[in-house]
Amino acid sequence: MDRSTAIQPATVSQLGLLFQGVREKTLALCQNLEIEDFGLQAAVEVSPVKWHLAHTTWFFETFLLKKYHNGYKEFHPQFNYLFNSYYNKVGERVPRDQRGLISRPTVDEVLAYRSHVDTHMQQFLSRSDIEEFRPLLELGISHEQQHQELVLTDLKYNLFHNPLYPRILDIGEYPIEKEGGWHPIEEGLYEIGYEGDGFCFDNELGRHRTYLHPCEISTRLVTNGEYLQFILAGGYRKSEFWHSDGWAWINANQIKAPLYWIPDGQGAYRVYTLDGMTDLDLAAPVAHISFYEAAAFAEWSGYRLPTEYEWEAACHHFDWGKRWEWTNSAYLPYPGFKKPSGAIGEYNGKFMINQMVLRGASVTTSEGHSRYSYRNFFGPESRWQFTGIRLARS
Repeated sequence: MDRSTAIQPATVSQLGLLFQGVREKTLALCQNLEIEDFGLQAAVEVSPVKWHLAHTTWFFETFLLKKYHNGYKEFHPQFNYLFNSYYNKVGERVPRDQRGLISRPTVDEVLAYRSHVDTHMQQFLSRSDIEEFRPLLELGISHEQQHQELVLTDLKYNLFHNPLYPRILDIGEYPIEKEGGWHPIEEGLYEIGYEGDGFCFDNELGRHRTYLHPCEISTRLVTNGEYLQFILAGGYRKSEFWHSDGWAWINANQIKAPLYWIPDGQGAYRVYTLDGMTDLDLAAPVAHISFYEAAAFAEWSGYRLPTEYEWEAACHHFDWGKRWEWTNSAYLPYPGFKKPSGAIGEYNGKFMINQMVLRGASVTTSEGHSRYSYRNFFGPESRWQFTGIRLARS
């Protein structure tokens, strides 16, 4: 699917409806969960569903209601400590790896917190000067959409550690990848970065010209079947395909296949999804691989990963949106990038080190949240998101 056009509310009333719809969708994602599912945290990089429900609420309370809504009384004086994520200017917080230890407040209390904040947000949205707060409102809405994706990907990782491999919901994780070819990228200057007057994240700003050498980019993603051939050819045992850090990482962690692939004992694999365990679909795009694995596969196949600039220059010529696609670009600021003042300035800028850029979207990305200029980023070892591979060649 091509998600190149994100939803941009034109009026304040539309913005209010979008706020309400996004808040309702977050709860809808939880409709099949048992109470025990809400508090799981299997690793430091994933968070419990209950924490996501509270943190997204905390964002609206902290950056809008407590600062600008006259007479607002915070729901609980200690929730700032419990549900702040990484905003140093807002105060101390629970260590990230201890979010799963927050048994209290209960799920019911967190839902009451959401209801409290939503009620006051509806009052706030009726202000005559609400247009002044559009940037913060749009940021809060997009922030919650990011966490909707994390609700699903974190939950999948947490449930994977249960040997019962629970079934929660079917989101179509492994769609069939169509046949494709190579799209040429002509040599020359290209405009890169967000263009328009709608919402975008600050890391998309600083539209600028970038010179690209002639190359080609694949119009389809690498499939499970193709990645399986890499495994069968000994790809995880041959150091010549790997970055030094990647080789150390797979050996230290005994990585032998993408995350969620389970050997069936007969030379094939099954794969865990939020809809339970299923046979590996060889025609579907590979998912849940690290940058290290993506780069090693590209090296083995005789190609390379595209840069984020090549991806953006060519993305209108192929469908995207099934996988977050690793690029060979480090996550760095665009020319002229400026962090916003205050705590909001911590949203993106301080992570511009030791991260790689991913482009596109995934099957878990909320509708209207993606743009061709969107710059996602993770460390090169990360693979719990729906990450995949698109190849390039010079």
